[in-house]
Amino acid sequence: MLLLSLSLLAACATTAPTAPVATTPAPTDTVRKTTALIPAEDLTKYRPTFAPAGAAPAPGPTAAAPRPAAPPAPKTAPVPTNAVTAQLEQRLRDQAFTNQNVKYTSGYRIRVYLGLEREQAMTIRRQIIGRYPEETDYLTFKQPVYRLYIGDYITKLDAARGLARVRQFAPKAELEPMQVLLNKTP
Repeated sequence: MLLLSLSLLAACATTAPTAPVATTPAPTDTVRKTTALIPAEDLTKYRPTFAPAGAAPAPGPTAAAPRPAAPPAPKTAPVPTNAVTAQLEQRLRDQAFTNQNVKYTSGYRIRVYLGLEREQAMTIRRQIIGRYPEETDYLTFKQPVYRLYIGDYITKLDAARGLARVRQFAPKAELEPMQVLLNKTP
């Protein structure tokens, strides 16, 4: 039995795997190489041909004569058309009429006074109107508070300019967003 196991051991030793040998893998070639053995196939008979409008179609190309390149088509501006139809004209008139009837818009007013004393509100009002007569003033009273607003400004930039002018009379003046009159003249 010892003899048998010794022979098996010797057989296994001769067939045992050896240590791996470092080999460099062959680089894969991703570039297609043309071979000179295969002649290039003429595919011109399968290519579509385009002729300018009104010209007769050209006969099929031959392998011996190459096709000349077609010149680029000139670019022209589109022809203007009269796009205002009667229906569109009526809608424009309706919109203009609607816009004439709009009296208020979102805007800003300057709140120059907020307090309990009517005389102080009237004093500030007289000072501002005396200096800037074109400004519109609005004095409101909700018991027991008086509020004095100045101006009808559509943009915040105009309101900020007005606020800078009024600061000398009312240092605590603030901008308030609210509905303002569009046309002051009737």
